[in-house]
Amino acid sequence: MTFTVELSDGLNTARRCSCSFCRMRGAVVVSAPLSGITVTKGADKLTEYRFNTGTARHFFCSVCGIYTFHQRRSNPNEYGVNVACFENVTPFDFAEVAVMDGVNHPADGDSGVFGYLSFRQKEA
Repeated sequence: MTFTVELSDGLNTARRCSCSFCRMRGAVVVSAPLSGITVTKGADKLTEYRFNTGTARHFFCSVCGIYTFHQRRSNPNEYGVNVACFENVTPFDFAEVAVMDGVNHPADGDSGVFGYLSFRQKEA
């Protein structure tokens, strides 16, 4: 499946999450408005998964298993979009990424940055 996306603030919203699901998934995501994603091919291959509260809607390609985007629990008017799905962008393009406190989720009364993950390329 393929999709196009219009981001809320370019790659400036890059982040990860510390909730149990995102810890295992490990994706770096950026924000897009709900109207910002258009599935252009293979919409029938998009599979939805919900866990715990069932609020966040996580979407995956049913053919390859790649996580593509999710409707956010903390802001249901936005998608979090996996940057690894973009052409010419990888999670390693970000020297530092904020990790949001998904264990103490903003929708549960807590909020904020839990920490930071950094990537430093090995010197030749």
